[in-house]
Amino acid sequence: MPGVFGAASHDDVLMLVVQIALLLFAARLMGGLARRLGQPSVVGEILAGVVLGPTLISGLFPLVGRWIVPQTEVQGYLLEVVALIGVMFLLIITGLETDLRLIKRKAATALGVAVGGLVLPFVTGLALGFAIPDDLLADPAQRTVFALFVATALSISAIPVLAKVLMDLDLMRRDVGQTLLAAGMIDDITGWTLLGLVTALASAATLTAGTVIQTVGLVVVFIVATVTIGAWLVDRSLAFVQDRFRGPDHVLTLVVVLAFVWGAFTQALHLEPVLGAFVIGILFGRSPRLPSDAIQKLESVALAIFAPIFFANAGLKVNISAILEPRLLFITLAVILVATFGKVVGAYAGARLLARQDHWSALAYGSGLNARGALEIIIATIGLSLGILSQEMFSIIVVMAIATSLMAPVALRYTTSRIVLGDEEERRLRREATMKGSFVGEIRRILVPVRGGPETVGFTRGMQATILKRISKNQEMAITLFAVIAAEERQGTIRYLSEIENLFGRDVVSRVVVSDDPVAAILEEAKGGYDLMVLGTPAPRDAEESLFGPVIDDLVKLAPCATLIVRGGQDAGSDWNPSRMLVPTNGTQSAQRAAEMAFAIAKRGDDVNLIHVVSTAYGRPSRDILGAEVTAELEVVGQAMGQAAYSTDVRHAIDAETGILDAVEETHPDLLVLGTSVRAGSTRLHLGPRVEHLVRHAPCPVIIVNSATRR
Repeated sequence: MPGVFGAASHDDVLMLVVQIALLLFAARLMGGLARRLGQPSVVGEILAGVVLGPTLISGLFPLVGRWIVPQTEVQGYLLEVVALIGVMFLLIITGLETDLRLIKRKAATALGVAVGGLVLPFVTGLALGFAIPDDLLADPAQRTVFALFVATALSISAIPVLAKVLMDLDLMRRDVGQTLLAAGMIDDITGWTLLGLVTALASAATLTAGTVIQTVGLVVVFIVATVTIGAWLVDRSLAFVQDRFRGPDHVLTLVVVLAFVWGAFTQALHLEPVLGAFVIGILFGRSPRLPSDAIQKLESVALAIFAPIFFANAGLKVNISAILEPRLLFITLAVILVATFGKVVGAYAGARLLARQDHWSALAYGSGLNARGALEIIIATIGLSLGILSQEMFSIIVVMAIATSLMAPVALRYTTSRIVLGDEEERRLRREATMKGSFVGEIRRILVPVRGGPETVGFTRGMQATILKRISKNQEMAITLFAVIAAEERQGTIRYLSEIENLFGRDVVSRVVVSDDPVAAILEEAKGGYDLMVLGTPAPRDAEESLFGPVIDDLVKLAPCATLIVRGGQDAGSDWNPSRMLVPTNGTQSAQRAAEMAFAIAKRGDDVNLIHVVSTAYGRPSRDILGAEVTAELEVVGQAMGQAAYSTDVRHAIDAETGILDAVEETHPDLLVLGTSVRAGSTRLHLGPRVEHLVRHAPCPVIIVNSATRR
């Protein structure tokens, strides 16, 4: 039987287009106004819906309201679909920003906060449910079910609102932000499990052991499937898309598709689809293969378009005029007070008593988890449809959801401003701020072209492996070993690659391509979203016309991404482990990127020597001052990246090459790090006279960071 593809009516479609235009315009306008007043934009976005809705404009001007508030079920469904896309996108971003390693370190804190933030709200909500007057119940005979429903509703926090607040307040990467997300996820999963039990009780009139086991079992299925099938699906599909497809935005499409697939799976388990989008975001966020530009594009679409519509739509559902009668208004205030007291005090007690947190951190956890947002509205809608809530109680819970969402960012800003950063967190935040947008910080995928067979004299594969393991010590990176061979060499090359994979650590894959044009094959592979190509070579000979050989020279000139040339030296043995690095700098961007690379390679305690050579022809004090300023700027980068042992040296010589080689002879570095910016221009590779002279004559190993081409 063919599917039914009934189109919405002309009026319904017209209504949807007008609603989206008005909601987005108002949300962005009031969100910007909120930011100008020092508040998170989510406050203005929610208030935009309140202003447009029946509380104000739609209520005061019914003819205008007909174009804002849905008038039929179809119109309501259409707008809800757009809002659902918004919250799904927002939860993907939240997952991408979630740091699993940090959450593991803060797991005890998150669990303590979550327990406190669940138990007390449930108890106070249960008491409130039994205290509500009979005339506000849809069915007074179902008082127990009603009380359990209110208790469950007050126990749940809204991760979408919490996430947006954390983004607006720039708290997402703070310890308190990550702990809040972890605690919120625990609360929500537990809350939705309780909701499943309560709705089953409402539908079946009795709560059996089988119902409890089934509901808890569905949650267990979700968790197990996510950490097994979900993780495998993300890793394999991401590798497949990046290895097989060329062109823009394939990865962006994949992220959205899998988020909705897992959201559908979560919905099928009678949980919320936003949880599926959230965990898929977490799984993609932990993959080093995910390009940063895909995250940036997704953030732009989500935060500028869909999320504001979602929050404005939540505000649109508020109708304060329906509860302005004094008794209902009093009950509404009582519900808001009980909800706020239970969540804030409960999370505070859990943080203080179970997690041993300080006063202001504990208050921040309670303030953040107090936000109920649109998820509470969804829960209220479920209660209304099942006959658990009356229309009056539905309105009261919706108002409570919006009120707590508006309180959360104000309280969270106040409490977090009084939290004293620990040394470890301060170092981490400083490093992340430095790395964000930096050359090394944007390296996620690395291509390593490999020749099979014996090592070249003066260069070992271990040099490349050591450097890559060093720069990936603080951030996840995916490495692809790529070999271009003749057909008869396949089996031997595959064995060779399997032998050297362990040298490079985790997240290493190997690919073998048969081709008689290695340059073309490698360049084609490099177009698949790599951030860096690492090339290995022995020291060049003066008599050679090409600098490193025709293949490597062409790859450096034509690579669509940055390149790192690892040039061996006299002492580059298999146990090469650099601890002393020399970095010449002249204040250019290329030199700064070379310094970033050196700091990333260095382990704590290694020595990085930043050297600036002043030509004796211009050895005036002003030049010395300039050299001191240049090296001082890089000192700040070194401090932020956690490199404690570094030194600076401003010296005089007849020219830069002589001064640098003199420094090499005096300090005996294990590695000389040079920066350059090479683009294709002629048939010969030109790194610049200074770099080429040092590459040819430095006795120690050298790496050249060529950052001219960046995606």
